[in-house]
Parts: sequence; structure tokens; C-alpha cells
Amino acid sequence: MTTGPVAFVCAMPMELTPLARDLQLVETTVDGTTIHRGAFGDREVVAIVTGMGTALARAGITALLDAVAVDHVIVVGITGALENETPIATLVLPEVVVDAASGREHRPTRIGDADHRGRMWTGDVLITDAAELAALRALGVIALDMETAAIAHACEARSVPWSVYRAFSDRAGDGTVDAEIFAMSNQDGTPNHEAITAYFERHPEKIPMLAQMAEDSTAAAERAAAAAIAAVGEL
Repeated sequence: MTTGPVAFVCAMPMELTPLARDLQLVETTVDGTTIHRGAFGDREVVAIVTGMGTALARAGITALLDAVAVDHVIVVGITGALENETPIATLVLPEVVVDAASGREHRPTRIGDADHRGRMWTGDVLITDAAELAALRALGVIALDMETAAIAHACEARSVPWSVYRAFSDRAGDGTVDAEIFAMSNQDGTPNHEAITAYFERHPEKIPMLAQMAEDSTAAAERAAAAAIAAVGEL
């Protein structure tokens, strides 16, 4: 039986790209909020891009829930792995999502019979220090992100079920991600072209590495989107 809309929530435009393509989403504006609308079979779907970090995630999901009465929220996108051996584009379905600032824990709604494992750590600070990563491993953390806990908290406040489908795009401890790399994205998730140009000028030898990182991020975004779309069919 067809029910209300399912909402996909992404932090960055590149995470929305495979959803918009595969579901033929059309951009529109509802009460000042940019929303992408479409359908999966008979089920209406909507999608938004919030921007990066907990504050923008909280504001984005609040605006969406004010504008559209959704039945289920699915957080979709990329995430960082704690283990250097983790294959890129591995799907992440955490058992628990932890808010780094408050310690608050959130448990996603399970869809279908997919296996859930580990903890996802949501915070606004880039973590690459080996000792910090080891401490998180000891807590059962397998993935790092900057939005999911904030989205979960807003959904739970309104009794809206939520789930998360992310995939690994990088590894926090292998030296590929640092403050300079992180600065190459604007807070809204778009590329910071000035920072990118400056980075290339300082580190021309790292152009192949950045090309690989872009390829890895695309593969992860595609994997997460495909899994999230399939999940809608099980709701």
C-alpha cells in the first residue's frame, strides 16, 4: 500500500547526483526550501541537500519537515572509515549513531533484513589523529560523519522514522585526508575552487591522489544511493 513521501537527505550535491539521475528528480521550491521531487514506483520521494556539518544538517532537515509531511527519512551519502583496510564504497548501516558533542545515541530504523553493525560518530571536527582514532575504535566506532546524528535528533523530536545509508569514501587514518583537503569543499558541499587551485600549486605531485579520491567519493555516493533507493521498495 502506497503511503506518504520518503525523504532522502544529503549533505553535498555530489551525494544527490545519483539519486536525482536514477529517480529523475525535479528541483522545486516549497516554502523557500529547495526540494527535489520524484517517485519510486508508486511512492513519492523527495530529496534535499543540507550542506556540511551539524548546524546546517539540523537547519536543513527542520526546513524539510516543515515543508513536507514525510513518512520516513533516509540519510544518504559518503562517510570516512576508521580502518585503513576497509574497502572503498563499502556500505555502512550502523547500529548506533553517536553525537560527538553531547554523547547522545540514536538508533536508526532497520529496513528489510540488511545487517547493521558498529557505531557512526557525528561531529564537526575533522579527526585524523592516531590516538583519537584508536580511542574511537575502542568505543566500537567504525565510521565518521558530520550530519547524521543531528538529522536523527530532529526526526526523533517529531516521531519521524529515519535510517542511514552511507558508504566509505576515504579512510581517516591513512594520510589522504587532512585540513587542506577538507578546506577544498565549501560548507554547502560545493567545491572551493580557490582552495583547490592553491592546493594544486603547493602540491602538484598530489594531483593523481586527488583524482583517485574524487573517483572513490563518486563510487561511494553511487553505492549509498543505490542501496537507499532499493530500501524504499522495502518500506
